[in-house]
Amino acid sequence: MKPVGSAPVLTGHQVNRRRLLSGAAAFAGLSLAGCVTRAPVEGKPSVPGPGPSYALMYGPRPKERFPIPAVNLKRVPSKFYRRQVDYATTEQVGTIIIDTDRFFLFLIQEGGKALRYGVGLGRAGYAWSGRARVGWKQQWPKWTPPEEMIARQPELARWSAANGGMPPGLDNPLGARALYIFKNGVDTLYRIHGSPEYWTIGKSSPAVVSG
Repeated sequence: MKPVGSAPVLTGHQVNRRRLLSGAAAFAGLSLAGCVTRAPVEGKPSVPGPGPSYALMYGPRPKERFPIPAVNLKRVPSKFYRRQVDYATTEQVGTIIIDTDRFFLFLIQEGGKALRYGVGLGRAGYAWSGRARVGWKQQWPKWTPPEEMIARQPELARWSAANGGMPPGLDNPLGARALYIFKNGVDTLYRIHGSPEYWTIGKSSPAVVSG
């Protein structure tokens, strides 16, 4: 596991909506968390809509540790494709903001821009909102289901912490990349992560993913 630094993460779009993202992510390998007190101004995408470039963007990745097949773009609404958008905010560059009402993740860039990703929401996401920081990152992480999930789905016990968790791979719920969210130096157990189930982008998932 490798430290990321202190990139801030925010969840939500309204403070009174206690919701957090955890579960399926944007195809490029992310899923997230956070809370903003007022809605930022978001303009139209500053790049063309879906076209041939997206087939390349979401094409196969044969050089990965576990070769990743191409995304079937027909299974994901085009509005959730990754794109750069105008985004007026006072948050610093590098901040991650999750709009849980619209299933979007924004990575703040310079010049009033942001990279926007579609995301999916996990059940755990409804339990927390606020500000936190990315404390760690990992490529091809292992996955350890929480005890609460094992209680609901006993068949997952084979991947418990006592058994070492699920090894990385194409079937691992965390996907190829995971960011680990900390608050006040303590692991929140929320993750910003990829997912092999890209068709869940833009939806709420019953899954609770921890790592």
